[in-house]
Amino acid sequence: MNAREWLAVFALPGLGPQRLARIVAQAPEWPEGWLVLLPRQAATALRLWLEHPARSPLTPAIDSSLAWEQAAPEHTVLHRDHPDFPALLSEIPDPPAVLWAQGDLHALTRPGLAVVGSRRPTAEGAANARAFARELVQRGFCITSGMALGVDAEAQRAALDAGGASIAVLATGIDVIYPARHRELYQRLGSTPGGLLLAEHPPGTRAHPAFFPRRNRIVTGLSLGTLVVEAAEKSGSLVSARLTLEQGRELFALPASLHNVQARGSLQLLRTGATLVCESDDIVAELTQWAGHHPACQPPAAHAPAEPLDAQVDEPADELLAALSATPTPIDALVQQAGLTVGECQQRLLMLELDGHVAQQPGGWVRRARL
Repeated sequence: MNAREWLAVFALPGLGPQRLARIVAQAPEWPEGWLVLLPRQAATALRLWLEHPARSPLTPAIDSSLAWEQAAPEHTVLHRDHPDFPALLSEIPDPPAVLWAQGDLHALTRPGLAVVGSRRPTAEGAANARAFARELVQRGFCITSGMALGVDAEAQRAALDAGGASIAVLATGIDVIYPARHRELYQRLGSTPGGLLLAEHPPGTRAHPAFFPRRNRIVTGLSLGTLVVEAAEKSGSLVSARLTLEQGRELFALPASLHNVQARGSLQLLRTGATLVCESDDIVAELTQWAGHHPACQPPAAHAPAEPLDAQVDEPADELLAALSATPTPIDALVQQAGLTVGECQQRLLMLELDGHVAQQPGGWVRRARL
């Protein structure tokens, strides 16, 4: 089947991804076998399009998508029979019939790892997302996420900054930027080597709450595993974690402070079986069934010890810095631990903040991780 025919199937009424997957599994001949297996309403709509395309309500949407594809060389309509349609995505129970793609399709040839987390990460969580993304793309991974606020965007920017590959799956049409503040990231993903935008919805489709969990199944379905950086107790990241397990993929989570409300969902995942990771080698080691096919992603024979998650900037010994960690510390506790007056403590914190060594957060001060 070609792109026009798959676009027609996509546009049929009453045909969701799961029902479509059951039909595809029977390998029907086009179009007679499809007409037999389709629900009555969908079969009637397909027959009309086949026999009288000018009268079919499917035709305008199909022609619009094909015109979009022809408008730029980086535009592609991917479908189940397209040579670049990712095989890993075909293995999930409800793969999309069509994906609108903009950018570098070579990103689909890299082993994918989904990186997800809070839209309001702590400074430590954001730094961890960036650090893991940088290390993983250097090991040959493609970072897959949803271009959402917080952890998603931090990881995807870091992957591109490191010269690696990153795929953003949108919950809108391919030409709709959501959230709007991510225009720059959207443009980079759609035009930078290694960057790719994917959408399950036709161009012009606006964001809708129901589209986001559907988007998540594609993010995880493109990936060999999912890394949860920080996740609250009720969050979309936990939906991604559930989908990862349902799809038979590996689930990883970073440890976090018991007092970090933005990571209580992550701690719950660790309690219920997610693999705890502290460095990129922990992830690669769990993917042994696959790593042999991607030598660039295997652990090197010898390498320097990995930095801890809270690796700090190089700095002289400082009692105030020694009293700080990734968990916010109130100033009165700092005064007592560092043996300073309140005025001295405030002045020293200001200087350290200007130098980028510390940051103020709700609940107190934290020491910043190396970026």
